[in-house]
Amino acid sequence: MKSLTITIVLLSTCLACAGQATDYRFETVVQGISVPWGMVWLPDGDMLVTDRRGQLYRVHDGQPGEPIAGLPEVRASGQGGLMDIELHPDYKNNGWIYLTYSSKQGEGGGANTALMRARLQANELVDSEVLYKAEPNTRKGQHFGSRIEFDDAGFLYFSIGDRGARTRNPQDVTRDGGKIYRLKDDGSIPSDNPFTLRANARQAIYSYGHRNPQGMAKNPASGQIWVHEHGPRGGDEINVIRKGANYGWPILSYGVNYSGSSFAEGTERAGMQSPAWYWVPSIAPSGMLFVTSDRYPEWQGHILVGSLKFAYVVLCRVDGDKVTSTEILFKGIGRVRNIRQGPDGYVYVATEGSGIKRIRPAAGS
Repeated sequence: MKSLTITIVLLSTCLACAGQATDYRFETVVQGISVPWGMVWLPDGDMLVTDRRGQLYRVHDGQPGEPIAGLPEVRASGQGGLMDIELHPDYKNNGWIYLTYSSKQGEGGGANTALMRARLQANELVDSEVLYKAEPNTRKGQHFGSRIEFDDAGFLYFSIGDRGARTRNPQDVTRDGGKIYRLKDDGSIPSDNPFTLRANARQAIYSYGHRNPQGMAKNPASGQIWVHEHGPRGGDEINVIRKGANYGWPILSYGVNYSGSSFAEGTERAGMQSPAWYWVPSIAPSGMLFVTSDRYPEWQGHILVGSLKFAYVVLCRVDGDKVTSTEILFKGIGRVRNIRQGPDGYVYVATEGSGIKRIRPAAGS
């Protein structure tokens, strides 16, 4: 991988993990992208980074180039815009890149979340295909989701938030919104999706009862897809995604309305999934990574989650399908939008307005 050469900020923190203290530092390696929402690495080491405002950049040696051409029309408004990006697991042979964005195409005013794929040719996207478009559009500016992940079998998962319609969308499988979806890589519906035989159901739905999932990662130990999602005032959750499962929103929640009033009927109910972890108060989570790199032995097999609200990273210790404890890392790093592990084994943290930062063990390279 080509090294990213810009170093703007250097700070250290001491973490007591597994009975030993390890010093880590973070350094800013990419600047100039306002809201870096999604990031992936190409085989040559360059990064592709989405800016929620509607631009896609190829970053070479820490420098964003000219915005990549060929994007669809993106309605960047409120929490919407150009969001996540992921490469096909066999990208080296087929060249497919997957993107989510807020699109005004379809019925109704405003926008809703769309999933597309395309190939990169020079500095332009070509062979573009829209694989899924949530309906109907709405002028509400919140809860688009949206993360993308592939499982070990090559199925594609993506999230769409409830679009601010909690009493209509999350519990109704005939409607988009508040769901995790599963498709084949070409956008077709897997025959064993849980609602393919239910009348009028959205057949791409894999699980439902979600609020606004903005973190998604595959657990390398089990192959399961995990997500985290924003609660209202409190009640952010980490959930292990299971086929056809109902995660309870808005019937169940550990949160309350922003006014402080209650709305949920409880926190547990038979037939609904309980979270693997929850936060009260809310941390506003975004970005999620299972660490596998040998560069961070104390973190291996555990999760890193970003906090928009408190501008730090949270280490979530995992045992099986539960989170057993959490630890705050890197206070003041910035509003964290995404966390990814690069091909060099380092962890990269994308922050809003403060650049993309690389986490290094202080004693190592």
